Order: sequence, then C-alpha cells, then structure tokens
Amino acid sequence: MQKLSPTTDGGSKDILAENIARLKEIFPEVFAEGKIDFDALKQLLGEYVDDANERYSFTWNGKSQARRIAQTPSMGTLRPCPDESVNWDTTQNLFIEGDNLEVLKLLQKSYYKKIKMIYIDPPYNTGKEFIYPDNFRDSIKNYMELTGQTDTEGRKLSTNAETSGRYHTDWLNMMYPRLKLARNLLRDDGVIFISIDETEHPNLRKLADEVLGEENFIADMVWSAGRKNDSKYISVSHEYILAYVRDVEHLRENDIIWRQRKGGLDEIYAAYARLRKAYRADNKAVENGLKQWFAGLPETHAAKAHRHYCCVDQRGIYFAADISWPGGGGPNYEVLHPSTGKPVRIPSRGWMTSDPAKMAQWIKEDRVHFGETEDSVPCIKSYLAEREEEVPYSVFYQDGRAATKRLRELLGGDWFENPKDETVLKKIVEFAGDKGAIILDFFSGSCTTAHAVLDLNKQDGGSRKFIMVQLPEPCDKNSEAFKAGYKTIADIGKERIRRVIKKLNEEDAKTTAKETQNPALFSSADSAAPRELDRGFKVFKLASSNIKTWDPDFNKLEHSLLNVTEPIKPERSEADVLYEILLKYGLDLTLPIEKREIGGKTVHIIGGGNLVVCLAMNMTLPVVEQIAALKDEFKPETPPGMRVVFKDAGFANNDELKTNAVQILKQHGIEDVRAL
Repeated sequence: MQKLSPTTDGGSKDILAENIARLKEIFPEVFAEGKIDFDALKQLLGEYVDDANERYSFTWNGKSQARRIAQTPSMGTLRPCPDESVNWDTTQNLFIEGDNLEVLKLLQKSYYKKIKMIYIDPPYNTGKEFIYPDNFRDSIKNYMELTGQTDTEGRKLSTNAETSGRYHTDWLNMMYPRLKLARNLLRDDGVIFISIDETEHPNLRKLADEVLGEENFIADMVWSAGRKNDSKYISVSHEYILAYVRDVEHLRENDIIWRQRKGGLDEIYAAYARLRKAYRADNKAVENGLKQWFAGLPETHAAKAHRHYCCVDQRGIYFAADISWPGGGGPNYEVLHPSTGKPVRIPSRGWMTSDPAKMAQWIKEDRVHFGETEDSVPCIKSYLAEREEEVPYSVFYQDGRAATKRLRELLGGDWFENPKDETVLKKIVEFAGDKGAIILDFFSGSCTTAHAVLDLNKQDGGSRKFIMVQLPEPCDKNSEAFKAGYKTIADIGKERIRRVIKKLNEEDAKTTAKETQNPALFSSADSAAPRELDRGFKVFKLASSNIKTWDPDFNKLEHSLLNVTEPIKPERSEADVLYEILLKYGLDLTLPIEKREIGGKTVHIIGGGNLVVCLAMNMTLPVVEQIAALKDEFKPETPPGMRVVFKDAGFANNDELKTNAVQILKQHGIEDVRAL
C-alpha cells in the first residue's frame, strides 16, 4: 500500500518542482544529471535571451528571496471551525484566518485557475507597524508567534518607517510572493483589482507589470473619496485601483467585454412608478413630474447623470436620441409626420437607416419621437430599460465617509478604520465577474468584499461565492474594538459577515410578510430573495500540519521511534485530518461530505464519491469490501475515479491485511489507494 506522501510530509503544492517538470517536458536536452544546463538553455532560446549588461529591470534588495518564498511549499494546514461558521453544512463561502502567504500556498491545488476575480486592499505603506511576517525561515512558526499563539520571547512587530532604509523594499518583499501565488489562482478570464495610495502606487505598477504581465494591464482606476481640508499643500483625496487580467488575449479571442449597470436606476424606476400611479395614462404629467424629480436631486446622486431620460410612453422611460447617420452622408428619403401627414425635416446627416421599410416599422411600433409638427427633426426613442448597462469609468466619486457610517450602524460602533465601500465593490464584482464566480480577497480586513458579494447576490439572484483571508492581527488593547470584545481584525470581519447575513434574512422575512398580507401589491419580480441563496460561510484557521514531523530526541530515541508510528498529532481531530487530505488532493474545501457508519467504522464520502476516507482503527476486510462497493453506488465520473485513503495504523502493521485490502479495491476498479 502506498504512503500518502503529500499528507505525510505536510507540504502544500510544490510550485518549483512543477515548473521544473514543465521545463523538462519542453526542453529535456538542457537537463544533465538532474541539473539544468543554462548555457544549453540559452542556445535553445536563441534571440529571446538578453545578455546585455544593462537592461530595463525593476529590482530591490530581497527580490530573489521573495521569489524563492513564493516557490516554497507551505507546511501548514487549515483547521475547520464549525462553531464560528454560519450554515456550515451547506455554504460554499469561506473565511480563512491566517497569514495570506501561507494560505495562498495551501489553496494552490484546490483553486488553481478557478478564481474569476480577486480584489485586495493591501496595507498601505504608512510607516506604522508592519504585521506581515518578514522572517520566512519557518513561516508557520513565525506566524504563530506574530499572532500571539506561541511564546514570542519578547519579539516585537517591526515598524516600517522611512528611516529604516528599507521603507519600500520591505513592502515589495511582502507583496511580490503574494501576487505571484495569486496569479496562479485566476481563471483565464480572471481579473485582479488592487487598491493602493500614492506612496507605493508607482512601485506597485512596476511590480504588477512584472508578475502579472504588462500586456495584461487594463486600467488605473481613480477613486475620489472626498476633500481633506487638513492638508498643508494639496488635498490628496483619491486613491487608485489597479486592474490586471490573467490573459488579455483570452478576453479578446472570446469577445469578453466588461459592462456595469448604471447607477441610480432603481430610484428612477421607483419615481416613475409613483408618478404613473398618480397620473395613470397622462404621459405629459408623468414627464413633468419626472423632470421635477431629477431637478430636486443633489448633483452627486447617481441618478442625476441620467436626467436626460425624461420622456415617457406606454413602454416606459426614454430619451429622444439622434436619429441621423453617423458621420454624415446618410440617406435622404421622405418620412411623414403621423399627425399632420406632411414630410418632416430630414436630419442634415441623413437618416440613421438606409432602409425606408425599417423606418416605417419603427414608426409603426412607436419607437420614433416626433415633434408636434413636421417642422422639427424626429428622434429615435432610446429606452432606459434597454440601455441599463454602460462601460465602467476609470474615474469615479464615492464619499468615503458613507461606508464608515454604514459599517458603524451595522456593527454598533467604530471598530474598524477606513473600511472600503461595499457599493463600489458591488459594481466592480458586477462588471468583472459572472453570477456564479468565486471572488477572493486575501487582505479582507472588515470583509467589505464578502458584504458586497452577499448584497449583489440578493440584488440579482446570483450564486457568487467568496473566499476571505485575513491575518488575526491583534486589536490594540486600548482600542474601542478590543473593549467591545474583538480581539483581532479577523474577529471583526467574521462578525460583519454574520450581521450582513442576519440583516439580509430579516429584510427577506419582512418582504415575504408584506407579500402574504397584500399579494395584489407585489409582482413576481418583487418577491423576496429565493431561499437557495447562499447565506453562510465556513471558517478555517491556519495551523501547522496535522501530521507529525519526525524531530527525534536522541536522549529518548526509543520513545521517539514509538511516537512516530502514530503520525497524527494527538490534539487534532478527525475533521482536521480530513480537510488536510482535501487540500493535498486539490479538492474544493466546500465539497459535500457524507458521513456513514460501515461495519462500525466511520467513513467519509466526499464530492459524490470522488474521495472516500476511513481513519478508523482495527480495519477488517469485510469493511474494505463495503467501501469498495461504494464505487458502484456513486459511480464517480471525475478522473481518476474513486480514491480511497486509510490510516496506516488502522491495519495494525499487518502487511497481509493491507495487501488483501488493496487487491479488493483494485478488483472494483479503484487504483488510487493510500494510507497516512
């Protein structure tokens, strides 16, 4: 029976080994005695090699080490925490508490090229405490120390001040491996958005060009968040959101475009509905009321930009758009006014269609807006309902104070400074991702991204899923957040998601109650969000592997040798081990897990029979027979078919029993049989 080596050594996906394997597949002749002959590789690459001493490059102290860090497997795992979760058994959303560098490594197998969109708001380089670990000799141990989970022996967080001499390099060394790993998770049509301020914006552009590809840069979005009157020179009241795609050629080849729903539409439709109810078929009165409503809006209101949509007919709201031929030189034919019967004025550039029959059809369908007489040029009706989407703007205004106020109301206090605005992130998620996308945020902070995903799913019935990753950065003991019971930033993020879920569920319940009491007032479009919407999240926490590493005490060697026969750490549960196996196999952490009792042994059936795990002791062949029969029951189609994992100690060192178990499984067509 094989050893389950990826689980036994506790390591995550070995990216370096995979890259070397790919290189060997493409250029086998450059390998000699297991090493790469770079001179031979240069000869094969020919003109693509730059041997010049001076070339354009972006470098800094520690870059080589940062590159190596990205390729070093993690020796950690993710431990499930159902008690801190919401709807554990059904949700496909994740909140992972831990150092995002290690978490990104652990997600490499399970989520490789599965993420549609990544949004991150990394720590801005302000010279304050720099919580992310900078000692990578033992990253899991380092993480446990920094988050207060082990004795730090007086170790302090480093302060990334400008006087340190490594002001920019420390920040770049933190960002480089994380971006490198994040890119692996993006789908071919995936996109990453990165918020940043003036301090590191120039360096981030260079870094992202290198890691993500200069050709994949889409835009530098500018978010104006409000004037700051305390500045000595200029009020820097904006920040940036860099947008890069995984593969811009993939987007072009597949005609993928980005569009967003225009702001303020719901308010416009609501105003129109009130006016229509008041004035019924009197279109002129509805138009006048709509114009007055637009005029009364503040200039910053999202609906104000659409005030030209102030005409109405039986179809709805429209504006009278230009009906002439673009660029001029269009056709000139006679069009009669529907009331006077006389020819109307022809646009100076000619009609927008060369087909008089098509124009006649538009008029018949009442899609042409005529003046009171034939003296004015007609227009084409452009309906708001048919023009709800627009190209996203690279510059936009959103008052940053509004998000702080909403979060204060949601949580009941000012527990988090400068949260991102969920309404802005909703727009970004909407135009960049499909309704079933996975959205990742590995600097999740107060979990604004999760809030945006949950809100948007309610709004459009989507099934988007989120993965939030946040370091359990301790809250200052003198802070109001700590006094309110929040020990870490991760605690604040989890509580925000819980309260958003509670709020959305309460809103749905109120709507359902209103529908029940007054069904005539509600159309099917107004009905409450369907109950199948995913309103939950699974919590996992980063920890060292559940599998022991053999670190013998040579003064007590006999004890060490006996101890290693039980590879699983005594304080770890069966569930802990189960999810580590999922990670090592590259399976989704939200796959359904069915628990059965077979012959008195607990058996876990994962992903509809793709993986079966039994960690019981005292295994017997009748139990193995019943496990093998599961293949006929589930008929897993995903290659390589059903895989089975046992606990090696469960066979009590009986090699004959293990051999017979493997043969029984092979007889049922189960080839992948492993033990830990």
